[in-house]
Amino acid sequence: MFDQKDLDSIRESRQEWESETLEPFLEKGERKERFATVSNHEVDRLYTPEDVSNIDYDEDLGYPGEPPYTRGPYPTMYRGRTWTMRQFAGFGTAEETNERFHYLINEGQTGLSTAFDMPSLMGIDSDHPMSEGEVGKEGVAVDTLRDMEILFDGIDISKISTSFTINPSAAVIYAMYIALADQQGVPREEVRGTLQNDMLKEFIAQKEWVIPPEPSLDVVTDTVEFAVEETPKFHPISVSGYHIREAGSTAVQEAAFTLADGFAYVEDCLDRGLEIDEFAPLLSFFFNSHNSIFEEVAKFRAARRIYSRVMEEWYGAEADESKRLKFHTQTAGQSLTAQQPLNNIVRVTIQALAAVMGGSQSLHTNSYDEALALPSEEAVRVALRTQQIIADESGAADIVDPMGGSFTIEKLTNEMEAEIMAYIEEIKEMGDGSVRDGVLNGIPQGYFHREIQDASYEYQKRVDSGEEVVVGVNEYTIDEEADPDILKIDPETRNRQLERLKAVKDERDDAAVEEMLEELSEAIDNGENVMPYIIDAVKAYVTMGEIMEVFEDHHGAYQETASLA
Repeated sequence: MFDQKDLDSIRESRQEWESETLEPFLEKGERKERFATVSNHEVDRLYTPEDVSNIDYDEDLGYPGEPPYTRGPYPTMYRGRTWTMRQFAGFGTAEETNERFHYLINEGQTGLSTAFDMPSLMGIDSDHPMSEGEVGKEGVAVDTLRDMEILFDGIDISKISTSFTINPSAAVIYAMYIALADQQGVPREEVRGTLQNDMLKEFIAQKEWVIPPEPSLDVVTDTVEFAVEETPKFHPISVSGYHIREAGSTAVQEAAFTLADGFAYVEDCLDRGLEIDEFAPLLSFFFNSHNSIFEEVAKFRAARRIYSRVMEEWYGAEADESKRLKFHTQTAGQSLTAQQPLNNIVRVTIQALAAVMGGSQSLHTNSYDEALALPSEEAVRVALRTQQIIADESGAADIVDPMGGSFTIEKLTNEMEAEIMAYIEEIKEMGDGSVRDGVLNGIPQGYFHREIQDASYEYQKRVDSGEEVVVGVNEYTIDEEADPDILKIDPETRNRQLERLKAVKDERDDAAVEEMLEELSEAIDNGENVMPYIIDAVKAYVTMGEIMEVFEDHHGAYQETASLA
């Protein structure tokens, strides 16, 4: 980007600045001996054109909406329309969450995002012994299609995009949403939304599973294959780095392991016989945005560049939509503190700004009280207003890739790209040339666990030593009220949910239920795509737990084994 004569001149002037201007100031010392990001990536004092002298503008940056998409997936970005403001919501029964959905829509939210309780996430019903004490506690309880009907009561799903944060039982929730669309008369090809459905991430970080990795991957690929044919506007996977970061990874590990998971799904779909440009446009991603604002912006830009190049060079993608990395972002739950919770508003604002300047397509901003409990209505409103202020008042949405061209950002983007690719190549080598096999081999070997655990341990050591300042926790602490006002779930929630579940079971056709479960079992035996059978089952009000038991009967329950290697 600069000719050699210019670089020589800049180098000379920098040396002069260091000796005449900088060195006298260094005698007074700096705040710290070492400056690094939250991920412990050391940053320089100053960046100059020398740091970006190897960048080829056309090859490495280009223009927004064109490969390699470093500067953004779309030409006008937020000047055309803002990102989707998709606040995560779900608690108690379907009625309570439906009320919160309507509240958020009325407050200006442009997409719904559904949180499920732990029994639903694990694919068991509310009346299962393991569900006691957990029904409706950290999300909404969904056992049957009846719950889904109530959840979206008064909401026209043809006019809104809905995200579902669920994994082992994702295919069942997807089936329920399709059944709901059929009820509402919404053509399946018009159904919009996103299913998280990222099982590889579960085995790596979040630890919610039912059946082992290989058959879990088969079910995920079933949903992709079905979506291509039936719901082409619905994203059947949101490949999720968020939970990898929440488990303690660095920004580089988050991006690397997430992209590797994405490439694993690509390879599995290709082996299924799907065409790359047929299914790749339906893939979406989900990243975390943490406190180190420049590192986060660089991470998003590097991820787009890597994805574009790998999809073309490794997998033969030709269509722009197949090479265009699209992602949702959520601010860092890990960064929220129970101490001085109002400080979290500032953290979330910084993280949301990084997501916007990094080019996110959709955004969830955490509520300031989430380190204490499910968010209160006031906290949710503040979180949503944070996005709206950034969109309409900050000016950050008015310029495409506003950080592009910054010596700092371009240098960090290059560094992150190199470190991310080093991880992906290592995973590929573990699979003898297959990223998918590398991921599947790395899970039982404990590879991902060790990498994340080591990073998390190093971060905690820096916090404990005071090297990493966490305001209100290890610095600037105060004596504060120990019992803040937080949202509490009605103890009667479980009883109300059990009553509804019992009523559904009493009213449904038991013979039809048995028939649907038998047909699903035969489909698994025959290696058929399971989605049509799950849709038929949920329409007969078969429960989520009953469906997931069929898969467990066929494949066994997964048990993680410890690896000390």
